[in-house]
Amino acid sequence: MSTQNIKFPAGRALMLAALLITGENAMSLEEPNYTVIYNDGNIEYRQYEPYLVSETLIENSADYDDAGNEGFRRLFQYITGDNEGQSKIAMTVPVAQTPNSEKIAMTAPVQQGESGEGWRVAFMLPKEYTLQTAPVPTDERVQIQAMPGRLMAVLRYSGRWTESNFTKKQAALQDAIDGESIDRIGEFQIALYNPPYTLPFLRRNEVMVEINRAPDAINQISDKQLAAF
Repeated sequence: MSTQNIKFPAGRALMLAALLITGENAMSLEEPNYTVIYNDGNIEYRQYEPYLVSETLIENSADYDDAGNEGFRRLFQYITGDNEGQSKIAMTVPVAQTPNSEKIAMTAPVQQGESGEGWRVAFMLPKEYTLQTAPVPTDERVQIQAMPGRLMAVLRYSGRWTESNFTKKQAALQDAIDGESIDRIGEFQIALYNPPYTLPFLRRNEVMVEINRAPDAINQISDKQLAAF
């Protein structure tokens, strides 16, 4: 993933506004279900369950911040009533942003990646909805998609939403999966779980990427456990 043109926002005012308008507590927002199948320090290997997203494509945009805010605006309008039933939909975390060439892996941070074709931004829909019951967007640029379960390598960190932090964490995660001879699938994503008013040292940020398999250590642990019986 190219990081040359990424601009990280000083603060996502829209996310803050959304929390204030909906009255949601950021600590109680719903996020996708996953199981941590292996932990290596600050890196987790997670198996995500399938889920639904509302997503939108910001076409021909090379700017991370502009695309993220435009995508958030469209999706926030959708969950606050810009749909055929004018239904109010609970906000979830994270907001996901990823390259157009990539399908969205999850939506419970803000995830972000870049491509020449544009950016996709997504919200996970609450688990009460199915493809048949999800409110239909009135904005044709917003689509409902079913995301399959997938295996992700995730590096969690706190701090500011800066390009330099993302670059360093991306490199660290790449080194970790290289060390396990694991292949990544697609681009790295940035996942932001907190509103802008959260102090940087309290933020939950994640860099994540889909991978083809879990570390071999999982099998080794399983063999040892079996040998104990």
